[in-house]
Amino acid sequence: MAYSVAMVLSRGWAYFLIGVGVWTWVIWPRFAVAIWKDPRSWSTGVVGDFPATGFLWIHALLIAASLAIGTTVGVLGLRALRAGRRPPTS
Repeated sequence: MAYSVAMVLSRGWAYFLIGVGVWTWVIWPRFAVAIWKDPRSWSTGVVGDFPATGFLWIHALLIAASLAIGTTVGVLGLRALRAGRRPPTS
């Protein structure tokens, strides 16, 4: 037996989710540049001089996860907005 329930999401919430996705892509890449330029990211203290420290790797993981989550939230907002424009099916 198949079970499916349509979720109702207002336009306001759809725009909010899209905004969160955009905000994520505005903020996190700038943070990535700041982490890259931080001397704590490099074992010698010289930017770009490998090997990188755990400071860089943990922040890279945090940034990647945040971008993935932000992208997912933004896509869900877009899908909700598009679904609101379609006529209901019954």
